[in-house]
Amino acid sequence: MREAIWFRSDLRILDNPAVFSACQGDEPPLAIFFVCPETWKSHDWAPIKVDFVWRNLDCLQQDLAEKGIELQVQLVPKFSQVPGALRAFCRENRIGRVHINAEYALDEKRRDAATNAVLSNDDIELVSHHGNLLVAPGEVRTQQGDYYKKFTPFNRRWRQVLSEKAYSEPLQIKSFSPVATKGLPECPLERKDSSDWNVGEQQVLGKLGQFVGHSVDDYQQARDLPAENGTSQLSAYLAQGVIGPQTAARALHKFSPEFPFGLASGADTWLTELAWREFYQHLMYFVPRLSKGESFQIETDSIQWLEDDDAFQRWCDGRTGYPIVDAGMRQLTSTGWMHNRLRMITANFLVKDLLVDWRKGEAFFMQHLIDGSFPANNGGWQWSASVGTDAVPYFRVFNPVKQSEKFDPDGQYIRKWVDELKEVPTKYIHWPHSWLQQQSSNNYCEPMVEHKFARERFLTTFKQVKNG
Repeated sequence: MREAIWFRSDLRILDNPAVFSACQGDEPPLAIFFVCPETWKSHDWAPIKVDFVWRNLDCLQQDLAEKGIELQVQLVPKFSQVPGALRAFCRENRIGRVHINAEYALDEKRRDAATNAVLSNDDIELVSHHGNLLVAPGEVRTQQGDYYKKFTPFNRRWRQVLSEKAYSEPLQIKSFSPVATKGLPECPLERKDSSDWNVGEQQVLGKLGQFVGHSVDDYQQARDLPAENGTSQLSAYLAQGVIGPQTAARALHKFSPEFPFGLASGADTWLTELAWREFYQHLMYFVPRLSKGESFQIETDSIQWLEDDDAFQRWCDGRTGYPIVDAGMRQLTSTGWMHNRLRMITANFLVKDLLVDWRKGEAFFMQHLIDGSFPANNGGWQWSASVGTDAVPYFRVFNPVKQSEKFDPDGQYIRKWVDELKEVPTKYIHWPHSWLQQQSSNNYCEPMVEHKFARERFLTTFKQVKNG
């Protein structure tokens, strides 16, 4: 009986325990990837994310073929039909064991449980690995044996567990005789050009090396400045598993023999971002209601949000009259990516200035982000809306003008994305309305809401819920 690999959000060969384990025998394994257009659509996959995945699939198929592993890509409308499709694939190819890397959101867990039940009827083993995380759910527990609900103690314990693992040697597979590639089927979903993002495992490894070798030292300071290229730009690759967290950890390991301790501030801050990524996936595993559009803080689901479609649309379009918010939203809709500081500012504005339900913003982000990851996006929105675990306190309401002055002091980022403000002097760029009124032409929108009023409205609304 042959081994098989079922690829999902782990589109790589290096440091992929499912691939490594499937390649231990003398016969090359087979590989399968299911394209589920109806489920992807219901999960708000962005067209640019679809294109990005498709291009990486093409690279993966070629890389695997050179190693002697055939990757088949099948169209299966939705998750519920995957168990039967995988059983048919196994029967046709005499597969006795299928290797996967676990996914932790509810729909994915249900799909895998159903698949395991179907395959077990044929005495086919579904072997689950944890290649998408450095530390698997359940390995990080409180002294009472519970999961962590706060990030800081989670991060502390997560690093302790991480220190007990060995990442000095990568998981590399042996090669079999090369095989021909069959190519990919026609993509059934809308695609938006993602060619600004290189694809393929080797390209991404080079990108990681460039960041760690040249930029990580400045990461702590530069990551909050949207006009600078101060982030790793690796989020899309981590989300689809084109690069594994083990590979990222190994790149940092060389900076400190006491890894994950003893890192300089830039490297340590980036490792903390990897910890946030894992924290949100652990929460998905332990708290199924997070996958159902429910808040972690259950009482906050009774907040009375405003049903204001026009306000929401203006936020989506980047026409709020707050330059830093508009710049962020226009970057998102134009490129499929947004600087993380701007994700926080724009999310905070939608929820706390406009009093629009955070779930609408969460969906909009997923519909546009190339790096859309459900656990991270959901966690970020619940954090910004003060309804999640370890969320920003509800009384902390970002002042978008002050955020703009702090993180885009000369207005470079604003001018890049808001054409109407290109000629505005730096003195006025963060709040340009009085200056614009004196100009002969002014096509920039008026502010939607007065921040001080909006802040008090949000605090009043939230207190009513908190006080029962």
